[in-house]
Amino acid sequence: MVQIPNPPVPTSADVARLAGVSRATVSYVLNNTHAVRISEPTRRRVREAAEQLGYVPHAAARTLRAGHSRTVVMPAPAFPAGPLYTRFVGELQKALAHLDYTVVQYGAGGPYGDDSARAWAELRPIAVLVPGPGLGPRGVEVLKRSGARAVVTLGPEAVDGAHALIMDHRAVGHAAGRHLYERGRRRVGVVMPAEPGLRLFSVPRLAGVRRALRGTDATLTELPLPYEEEAAARLAARWDTLGLDAVFAYNDEYAMLLCRALQDAGVPIPGRTAVLGADDLVLGRLLRPRLSTVRLELPAGRELAALVDRAVREPGAVPEHRAVLGASVVHRDSS
Repeated sequence: MVQIPNPPVPTSADVARLAGVSRATVSYVLNNTHAVRISEPTRRRVREAAEQLGYVPHAAARTLRAGHSRTVVMPAPAFPAGPLYTRFVGELQKALAHLDYTVVQYGAGGPYGDDSARAWAELRPIAVLVPGPGLGPRGVEVLKRSGARAVVTLGPEAVDGAHALIMDHRAVGHAAGRHLYERGRRRVGVVMPAEPGLRLFSVPRLAGVRRALRGTDATLTELPLPYEEEAAARLAARWDTLGLDAVFAYNDEYAMLLCRALQDAGVPIPGRTAVLGADDLVLGRLLRPRLSTVRLELPAGRELAALVDRAVREPGAVPEHRAVLGASVVHRDSS
């Protein structure tokens, strides 16, 4: 068999010859550099030449020259990512792409620490967005020394040296507890998921319900629950012994799981027990009775993208710390 050699890899010099410009002009155009004035016809001629030859810039070489890339590293979350988080990340990626950044989701989930920071730093990102807790001041310093102009955390508290979008999930539980109490419910259960990683959200949500019911005549019962049909059925089978007239089921997925089990056990909803979820998933609206829920108010992807871009352009600015998680109840049939 005769082997056909691979065609030579096109270079920026090839593009420059075809377009009739210098290699520097090719670099300015294809790297979207606006510090040098280049006419639109010339830019178009360079892009057409690059497309004709199949040339793309060498990202690693560009990173070596600049000391960083246009890459924004976003480590995989330390918690199971649901539809809400997935939609949020999608919006963020789209918004950053409009600003000429590329989001790269990196590796396995947390917990994060200094070793994780060193691994991210090897990619020479221009910014790092860290979902969840764990990254400390030393990790932030490692990233900045490697050329990252912005480190942004999305979690329950701020980290020295980093911009912080603070998401306090106690607000979710507080909204749930207040709603159930105002609906006349006094014996409130709170589902505590057994899945690893969800304590990051379930513990503060429980604390929020406690705060809402503190000083009232209501009682609170914790309900550990794996996300399994059999486990929900076992919980529903002993519902009469619990004496609960309401349950905040952590989120819509757990609420739908528990609703099905309670209905199978003959527990009327909301007659004997009101059920409240969180996240306002479309499936909850299709459930019968329609699921009441706590709607989470997250920052728009373009807001976070603007923060990243601002931090990249002003690396010496004082880090911003901003509370960004709001919560409001959407009252439907189940409560």
